[in-house]
Amino acid sequence: MAVDRLKSRFWVQAQIRLCDLANLPAYIVKRGDPDAGAIILRLNRLDGTSHVFSQARGADGEAAWAKASGSDADGRLPDADAETYIARQQKFDPDIWVLEIEDPERRYTLDAKIV
Repeated sequence: MAVDRLKSRFWVQAQIRLCDLANLPAYIVKRGDPDAGAIILRLNRLDGTSHVFSQARGADGEAAWAKASGSDADGRLPDADAETYIARQQKFDPDIWVLEIEDPERRYTLDAKIV
């Protein structure tokens, strides 16, 4: 069974709009394939750490987010490690999108569960 998916560019544009409404700075760090590019989301905590997530699918086929491994129980990465992870993913998949949101107060909420 095919799963309907929102085109990547529309999802990114929607997130930027939601961030604008919440006064959260959001930046497209890398533009990927407009239709089906995978998305990496970096939540920059502005304290030298970030949470990094990549799009995934849960066992039930529903949209989900996968955490990049973090150095603490909270899953945060030092910014240098987050940048290294993202650069490594870009080498594997040149069609990915990278969206960065500055969110030191943890106001942004993911639109799917974390797996």
